[in-house]
Amino acid sequence: MLLPFPEPYDFELSTERFRLFGSDLVNVWSDCALHRVVAGREVRISAAPGGVDVDPLDAVVRPVVEKLLGLEFQLAPFVAWAAGQPVLSEIVPRLAGFRPPLVPDPFEALVTSITAQQVSLRSAFAVRNRLVERFGEPAGAAYAFPTRERLARADETELVPLGFSRRKAEYVLGLARADLDLDGLAALPDDEVREALVALRGLGPWTAEWFLARHLGRPRAWPAGDLVLRKAASLLYGLDVHELGRRLDPFQNLSAHYLLTGLRLGVA
Repeated sequence: MLLPFPEPYDFELSTERFRLFGSDLVNVWSDCALHRVVAGREVRISAAPGGVDVDPLDAVVRPVVEKLLGLEFQLAPFVAWAAGQPVLSEIVPRLAGFRPPLVPDPFEALVTSITAQQVSLRSAFAVRNRLVERFGEPAGAAYAFPTRERLARADETELVPLGFSRRKAEYVLGLARADLDLDGLAALPDDEVREALVALRGLGPWTAEWFLARHLGRPRAWPAGDLVLRKAASLLYGLDVHELGRRLDPFQNLSAHYLLTGLRLGVA
């Protein structure tokens, strides 16, 4: 069934991240389509004129797919603003149709960030896949990401053989067992989200900012601690990353996605 998207929309460009760092058992690219488990069912998402074809598509699946494919981003105001900005005025047209994806589930977003702390993203994806295969539930080609409840019952000795350091294993289990209402964070302003997350052991400003950027899709999220974003600020603008963030207000999040993707694809 067709899920319409505002034009232009380039499905393959927008889902490039799911293929870049190796296989992804949660978001599986197969036969020119993206497969993800939603409420125990495998959902197939493929390009279609005017949007994407989603099978099956119902009231449960729709919000997850819309979140996953970044439909909540308001791109038109950003594109108009970027046309008057240095660097972005060149990058954004070259990435026409790019819509940054988001992580639908808050627990998945945070555990994924923990796996990526201080390692390459390719290594992080490998560890994440082993976690998913060990504790997730398969449905067709894809796996459902392990639930918070399932990981709360796990032990450090089960995570370390998967590639987690003992400290990262402690962080994941601490997050799973914490009292924090992760779904409720969506109702809080940015600063309160940051405060709630960094209060948990193992979740620092970098993780909190990427949570704002890649799960909540907040416009002003700006992961200044990200090494590649710092490189982009220096290489493309000759600026400190914090100064660049101030200049890109109020579109820091989309700017970050476009700058990082532009660097990665060689259009920046």
